[in-house]
Amino acid sequence: LSETTFVAVSPQSGRAEVDDVLAAVRPNTCLVSLMLANNETGAIMPVAELSQRLRALNQRRAAEGLPRILVHTDAAQMIGKGRVDVEELGVDYLTIVGHKFYGPRVGALFVRGPGSTAPLHPLLFGGGQERSFRPGTENTPMIAGLGQAAELVSKNWESYEARMREVRDYLEARLEASFGKQRIHFNSHFKGSKRLCNTSNFSILGPGLQGRRVLAHCKVLLASVGAACHSEDGDR
Repeated sequence: LSETTFVAVSPQSGRAEVDDVLAAVRPNTCLVSLMLANNETGAIMPVAELSQRLRALNQRRAAEGLPRILVHTDAAQMIGKGRVDVEELGVDYLTIVGHKFYGPRVGALFVRGPGSTAPLHPLLFGGGQERSFRPGTENTPMIAGLGQAAELVSKNWESYEARMREVRDYLEARLEASFGKQRIHFNSHFKGSKRLCNTSNFSILGPGLQGRRVLAHCKVLLASVGAACHSEDGDR
């Protein structure tokens, strides 16, 4: 069995601060997982700094006979909206999700030195292909589609980011003009923190204000009142 420690984000920065994460490290800690960017607030997490600090900590832990701490980040929200470089981030594992950057609904996992530098164990067993990490026939069309989408966003992410940021800022300006500064609060505006170009999180003050009622009066805005992962909920 594994033990998991959850570290709260700072209400001031919207980030999981590196010092708070390191304070939660125990002698038996072997993995730290931190999303690269938050899907609700858009806050970009200090993953590169965390990896750097953990490398220094791992040197001291090795001298004490303690296990090395590996680093995983979920880059699903970030790819296609900003620069993602595994060498700059210094992570051991990085999760990739195709449909988040206009690719097919397929995922990938970057592993630094799979099976040697970073351990990787199969979930399924059978054929010995793919170095026994995963049996079965590869989904070639999906793999090709993911690769093509990754190539396109790698070339064009700066223009994509600029356009999405322009639309997001326009939306927030119109919302503030419509509701007034006293009635709308942008929950994703954290002083000193960077955020995703395509994410806005806000609250509107009003008695009994429901998402459905707001959207019913928005004739030129396409939106939903919940995430796709909660589409089965009865109140969605």
